[in-house]
Amino acid sequence: MTTKAERTTAYIIETVAPIFNKLGYVGTSMSDLTKATGLTKGALYGNFENKEALALSAFEYSSKKLLSKIDEVLATEGTSLDKIFALTDFYRHYDVFTADLGGCPVLNTGVDAQHNNKPLADASRETIKEIERKIASVLEKGVENKELKIAVPPLQFAKQFYTMIQGAVAMSTITRDRKYLVNTIAYLDLLVKKEIKR
Repeated sequence: MTTKAERTTAYIIETVAPIFNKLGYVGTSMSDLTKATGLTKGALYGNFENKEALALSAFEYSSKKLLSKIDEVLATEGTSLDKIFALTDFYRHYDVFTADLGGCPVLNTGVDAQHNNKPLADASRETIKEIERKIASVLEKGVENKELKIAVPPLQFAKQFYTMIQGAVAMSTITRDRKYLVNTIAYLDLLVKKEIKR
């Protein structure tokens, strides 16, 4: 059973995660956080050492939600090809999934933290690597099972694949036009069918 302190900490993280994700580390003020949580600055600092620790916990929370969803998607029954198409289908509706998170945590935090918060920037890079490894693992199985043929190492293909997805996420976020996302995913589906499906 969780303690009251643990429930308060969890409540704070869940409440502030979308705020940090939307406004960024520098753009998020303590008054934004106290207003959202209904807690005093002292109560927040009673649970977290400082704003940086709170921002990192908030990113880890959002990142964990994303990674868990990707695990769930990649656990789809069927072939490696089915799993790849389940992933592209997830990203086709990625903006819907990330709406409650305040946007894409990888994109928002990764860009925002580059020059002002090394621990957050590092955490974002680690999340990217983890997603790439998850995709590569599915591709490796597909090659082993003779379902897929890939001319480069699976991790290299996974990196390029994810780069195109994140590029589409960035463009649709910046332009507020989801066609960037939908069209890129349609292209990736075609690429998979024509280039790597056996």
